[in-house]
Amino acid sequence: MDKVSLTERDTKKILIALAIYLASLFAANTLGLKIMPFILGLHVSVAVFSFPFVFLTTDVIGEVYGKKMAKLFVLAGFIATALFIVYSFLSLALPWDPAGEWAHQSYDQIFGISVRIAIASIVAFIVAEYQDVVSFFYFKGTIGSRYFWLRSNLSNLWSQLLDTVLFMTIAFAGVYPTPVLIRIMITWWLFKVAMGVLYTPLSYLGIRFLRGTVKT
Repeated sequence: MDKVSLTERDTKKILIALAIYLASLFAANTLGLKIMPFILGLHVSVAVFSFPFVFLTTDVIGEVYGKKMAKLFVLAGFIATALFIVYSFLSLALPWDPAGEWAHQSYDQIFGISVRIAIASIVAFIVAEYQDVVSFFYFKGTIGSRYFWLRSNLSNLWSQLLDTVLFMTIAFAGVYPTPVLIRIMITWWLFKVAMGVLYTPLSYLGIRFLRGTVKT
């Protein structure tokens, strides 16, 4: 659908999808510092609940509007994350008024790490998301236009592994002990893949919404 002109309704739906995409991306970037206990003594980041939407959204957009639109979403995510990094550095560099000194240490500690998370995210994001789009359309070319769930989950399996390893290494090396970090990587990757599988019905709902079979 890359060469098809977009209607006003198409544009509105794409903007809604983009809002979900960016909100999920920023939720993962800013809230992902928190980890929670998991089975067998493993740990998992709370970002596993929001980040799968990032990859699923590009799959859904690509399925309906084509590869160029999916890449445009990736570009939008890259620009938004890069701008967030700039804003973060600026906010940390500006001086504090004495009235806000009570929050100084906590602010710098949390958002200082968030800057590192954002840098890790932008590197992992651009690599993994590009690979996700490429692999999704590779599987579409080999499997065909049927079995969206299979094509989406196969592409996510690989891209989520890339994202997890790159992100966790850049963001948290030295923050968490190496054994803990490795356990988080393994758990996070498997959990994100599992969440992507669980979210697959939402992907089909998104496809129906974008194609106009769900009333807006």
